[in-house]
Amino acid sequence: MSRTDWPLLLVAVALLLALGVVAGLLRSRAASGSGGRHRPHRDTFRPEDAVPPPPKRAAMVVNPTKFTDVADLEARLTAACLTHGWAEPTFHHTTVEDPGTGQARAAVADGVDVVCALGGDGTVRSVAQALAGTQTAMGLLPSGTGNLLARNVGLPLTSLEDAVAIALTGRNERVDVGRLVVDAVTDDGDHHKAREYVFLVMAGMGMDAAIMGDSPDELKARVGWPAYFVAGLRNLRGDRFRAVVSIGDEGHEEVVETRARTVVVGNCGRIMGGITLMPEARIDDGLLDGLILSPATIAGWVAVTGRLLRQKTTRNDRVLHRAATRFVVRPDRPQQVQLDGDHIGSARSLTAEVWPRALIVRMPVGQRLPDLADES
Repeated sequence: MSRTDWPLLLVAVALLLALGVVAGLLRSRAASGSGGRHRPHRDTFRPEDAVPPPPKRAAMVVNPTKFTDVADLEARLTAACLTHGWAEPTFHHTTVEDPGTGQARAAVADGVDVVCALGGDGTVRSVAQALAGTQTAMGLLPSGTGNLLARNVGLPLTSLEDAVAIALTGRNERVDVGRLVVDAVTDDGDHHKAREYVFLVMAGMGMDAAIMGDSPDELKARVGWPAYFVAGLRNLRGDRFRAVVSIGDEGHEEVVETRARTVVVGNCGRIMGGITLMPEARIDDGLLDGLILSPATIAGWVAVTGRLLRQKTTRNDRVLHRAATRFVVRPDRPQQVQLDGDHIGSARSLTAEVWPRALIVRMPVGQRLPDLADES
């Protein structure tokens, strides 16, 4: 070996020694945990005499008219909460005077971790009215005829225990809420006043609201959603009404003058019977979707139905789809109005605006909100 090779040999040896030291350190860290330190159990930091945190609490807002054995229902819900390590839930029954909003507000004031709604779509909407804008999550438990919000977000419809497990152990998902102001006609028909609501699925003016009003609760309880089909046949023939529909933010709106049978504003697109009325609607996109239906004859309804089943969203003279943050509907005469399937009377105008991501809904871990456009 020449003299000139010795410096290169020394450099090579030094490099090998350095690599060996680094490899040893890495093996030592891997064997002993992150940074070469064992992470103590969290109980190590808790004094022996410290009081453990109290179990989480759920409130159940129940419409007792939807269940034949309320005591058995409450026993099942209590058992489910205890099984998941939660405290016994509190129960709040709805009344005719207060269908759920006051009960949910009381639960929020009491500091519960989640409020579950058990009733029809009206109960869910009333509970949501209290929870929107708060940090308290809503659990959706299957009951009633429609379960429209649960259908749209992909939650269980047949297993109470599965739904409770999601409400207690699931993740929080923020969804949009619709705000509605109607210029309501009073019972005497001569006066009107502004009334404010929220909706989660759809609000409608015209024929769809008439169908909801003509579907008796007894028939819905006996046959389910086909009760609406029967009412729909009774309302198939009827006059269209003239309406001016403003679409979009005030000052930048598109104005549509139309003769309509019904105007629907949706926060999500799926209705009963597995029908997707608004295929592009998403419950978390910060928009509402509007649908104006204007058939004049039975043949026109056949064409509209076929178009909706094919999920066509382009404009023609019978169907108009739009998406916007705000819709204002001004009919030429008072029209019936519905919210999430509940008939609320007649109104001279309707204003719907989106309240983006205002409500927290409990969803299964690892499950995203369905994209109806992807499913079509």
